[in-house]
Amino acid sequence: MKVLELLDEIEEIIDTSTSFPLTGKIMVDAEEILEIVKEIRVELPDEIQQAQWIKDERQRILEEARKEYETVINDAKRQAEVLIENDDIVVKSKMRADEIMRIAEENCKQLKLNTFDYIDSILFNFQDKMDQLNATYFADMFNKMENTFQSVNATLASNRSEIKDLAYKTQMDKDV
Repeated sequence: MKVLELLDEIEEIIDTSTSFPLTGKIMVDAEEILEIVKEIRVELPDEIQQAQWIKDERQRILEEARKEYETVINDAKRQAEVLIENDDIVVKSKMRADEIMRIAEENCKQLKLNTFDYIDSILFNFQDKMDQLNATYFADMFNKMENTFQSVNATLASNRSEIKDLAYKTQMDKDV
């Protein structure tokens, strides 16, 4: 995969860079590293870019649900007003209006629950893809970085031990 090759290239640049003695720091060509980072960004899968789409889609679905809820409620109110206009059926119209409101609220509630299930499904799939990406691309990189840091620390510890030994010998007036 191209991203792994680019990460290997960064690691090679770091491994072959000029280092400053006793500091653990290295000098790298910033333009070269930035160019590789740009290439990595281009190569990353579309799933990462879909995060914004999922957010926008969620907002759109919730807005549609709200509009539909308002439409159903307004329709129910209009139907109730028409029924109330006739004095002979006031009681029946009130009962019908209550029924329409109940059905509208149930429909709205069901629509919201379906919307939440849909969004949760999208987010679950995206989360799974992010876990896959993490396992594929970043675990090796972090392990290699950790090994590099451990190696540098071991070298520094060895150098410090050697310096302390030389200082002790000097203090004891021994030839170094």
